[in-house]
Amino acid sequence: LLDRGKEKQKLKPPSKYQVVFYNDDYTPMDFVVIVLLDVFHQPAKNAIAIMYNIHEKCRGIAGGPYSKEIAETKVKQVIQYARAAGHPLHAVAEKI
Repeated sequence: LLDRGKEKQKLKPPSKYQVVFYNDDYTPMDFVVIVLLDVFHQPAKNAIAIMYNIHEKCRGIAGGPYSKEIAETKVKQVIQYARAAGHPLHAVAEKI
């Protein structure tokens, strides 16, 4: 039987995440743009602007908002792509 005295539990929407890239002194700028185009499907103009933002501010949002699982998958793709090309590009999924 239902206990009508208890308040209904409110459901919160799931948290959203963004993927953040960090600047380093070794990953070429053009490689960062390629990753933004290939993994995040950013338009070229946006990818270049994001790359400069990462370069100037030492970090930048590569994409989002995503579910936690999608953000984590994107981070893995970026790191695998970068390591295969010999670059130390660092990316993380951050809760918004």
